[in-house]
Amino acid sequence: MPSPSFGHLRKHANHLALLAQMMGDKLPDRVRQAPTPRVVYEQLVRYPGIGPFLAFQYAIDLNYSELLTHTESDFVVAGPGAKDGIAKCFANTGGRSAEDVIYWSANSKNERLNAAGLNFQTLYGRRLQPIDCQNLSARFRSYARVAHPDVQGLSGRKRIKQVYRRDPTPLPAPMYHHAGLNIVREAFIPNRRTNERVGLFA
Repeated sequence: MPSPSFGHLRKHANHLALLAQMMGDKLPDRVRQAPTPRVVYEQLVRYPGIGPFLAFQYAIDLNYSELLTHTESDFVVAGPGAKDGIAKCFANTGGRSAEDVIYWSANSKNERLNAAGLNFQTLYGRRLQPIDCQNLSARFRSYARVAHPDVQGLSGRKRIKQVYRRDPTPLPAPMYHHAGLNIVREAFIPNRRTNERVGLFA
């Protein structure tokens, strides 16, 4: 990630200077007291080196922690990839913002899926959230570059950065308690003495 400009020669020193400023400003306390995800976002975006989309991603990540318990559907910010994907999907949004389109996608998904005869499988009972539709729009942008290179988006790019290479190795990960999932996933940590994996439950 680009480092904020605090005048240090080394990249990491600038990141540490940013963290020091955040701690000096008592940002953790102010984030914890924030009444909405938008206020969390507004607290973060004013710092150097943190643009609108990164501030949104940080706000969502913090909300997945035990620090915050806001509703996921309350706030979304469209990143560059999502804006490009939306431009590829919709010839005309009627002047609506990318965020409006994302909210519309999240709120009308059941109606649209049923109309298309698609039986969408949820993530263990967790319905699609605006952040998911934001991410889907960004992914669609990448797929469309390959499948429909003639369709112009906002960036004008026609190639993708990475080509998928299948790796059968599973990626165990803990799930967050208040993320709306009705399952418990198993995570693993290495046993330092035997180098075996030890099961933990989130």
